Amino acid sequence: MPSPRPAPVLYRNGSVYSPADPFATAMLVDGGTIAWVGTEHAAANLEGPDVRSVDLDGALVTPGFVDAHTHTTETGIALGSIDLTACRSLAGLLDAVAAASAAGSATILGFGWDESQWPENRVPTAAELDRAGGGALVYLVRADIHSAVVSGTLAAALGLAALDGWDDGFVVRAAHEASRQATRSLTPDQRATYQRAALLHAASRGYVAVTEMAAPHIAPREDLETLLSLDGPGHEVPLPEVIPYWAQLTSSHDEVRELMQGFGGRLAGLAGDLNVDGSIGSRTAALREPYSDDPGNRGTLYLDADAVGAHLLATTAETVQAGFHVIGDAGLDVVLQGLDLAARELGVEEVRRARHRLEHVELADDAAIAALVHYGVAVSGQPAFDALWGVEDGLYGQRLGERSAGMNRFASLLSAGVLVALGSDSPVTPLDPWASVRACLQHSNPGENISARAAFIAHTRASWRLSGRSPMMGQLAPGTPASFAVWKVDELMVQTPDNRVQSWSTDPRAGTPLLPALDTENAPLCLETVHDGRRLYAAEGFAAA
Repeated sequence: MPSPRPAPVLYRNGSVYSPADPFATAMLVDGGTIAWVGTEHAAANLEGPDVRSVDLDGALVTPGFVDAHTHTTETGIALGSIDLTACRSLAGLLDAVAAASAAGSATILGFGWDESQWPENRVPTAAELDRAGGGALVYLVRADIHSAVVSGTLAAALGLAALDGWDDGFVVRAAHEASRQATRSLTPDQRATYQRAALLHAASRGYVAVTEMAAPHIAPREDLETLLSLDGPGHEVPLPEVIPYWAQLTSSHDEVRELMQGFGGRLAGLAGDLNVDGSIGSRTAALREPYSDDPGNRGTLYLDADAVGAHLLATTAETVQAGFHVIGDAGLDVVLQGLDLAARELGVEEVRRARHRLEHVELADDAAIAALVHYGVAVSGQPAFDALWGVEDGLYGQRLGERSAGMNRFASLLSAGVLVALGSDSPVTPLDPWASVRACLQHSNPGENISARAAFIAHTRASWRLSGRSPMMGQLAPGTPASFAVWKVDELMVQTPDNRVQSWSTDPRAGTPLLPALDTENAPLCLETVHDGRRLYAAEGFAAA
């Protein structure tokens, strides 16, 4: 027999972020749909024996967040690895490795280190990791995930010294890919365990969906296939929705069709981490001018304009969304040349119709931004990058000097008309949506600040829109999907980034839905996450069903 239809749920005595009613304090959910939003007075008329009532006690209900760029398996692995993000020295990193060795670990995995602020101003050698690890196989991925340090034991086992990118334990390019793949040799059950852990963690942070950036150089097809077997309404334990991309280079219509028919026909596009270049931290992002702290190095180009153009031609002809990982300005030049090739062959309107996307786009001048608008290309950005590395004397300044002021130009992109969606690139930065919103308000370049509302929309509605989903997704109004999160907050405000005017307001006459104040003692705390009417997460003691 089919399960009985759940009773409608009336949330009241709080605040509801809704374009339908900026003063809403209550919301009725009927199955997988928002049935009504309105005031407390009207909500009293909806009470009844067939309606389950939830007292929000002042909590805020918002659309659920969508992370526009994640790596689910890697996030799950990171949750169970040594967290090195707090290491402030080389000695601290080696101590962490030694502690893991003392605990009996034969293989030591870690993530998140960033040597740019270490007093030693260098990374560990393979011999130092051997000593600290007591002979264990050690693989510690850098914060940007484009390089790592490995022990001599692991290097010898894999023959890394003979590969491009080896430098006495520090690995990039081919040497890094070989070491990463060796430490990611997982059974399907192991992959599923890591993936479930990551998705449950995302749900506890208010995410209703994550955009998975899968690629054959990151993990085999079975990794994405396993992930796509976990989400969906048929599972006993509901998990956030997975929006899948597969970053495999193509050059023909047949290749595009074959790939899009795979993975159960669920692919949103052939985009994501199809790397045109690398990262700033690992000095592999492709730059027009050399790195300030490495004058002979302009980074690495993994694809040329012909390869980019061929991929765009094949995907555009099939109206399939394509895209690339690109960070440096020289890397972006290559992408724009590829877009020009596709437009000259197929016409600019066809290119626009395919809604291509780019990941990161950290270094873009005005001309490049105008070209993105011309070709209808969207950008998936990561505000936490600026919060971590855009600080005074931070990584960006070290690597780029004065050019660092032109990084992560969210305000310029949005004002020019580029669709911008936000994400974390987890596990590069944590799954923390309000930290991303706060970073947009506190950009290292005040001219690139955006409002909390703009950042919030970029992290909800825009992320759905970027993947081609219904424009009704990502907002709370009658008839929209019941995909939302409930937050305990210190204070609600209207927040703007403009230092010339008052940045904080609680004046209801503004008619703008309120968002959490992000400069208070406590960050917003997720109490419940619901997607399509199914509860993904509930804090202990909150509104027991």
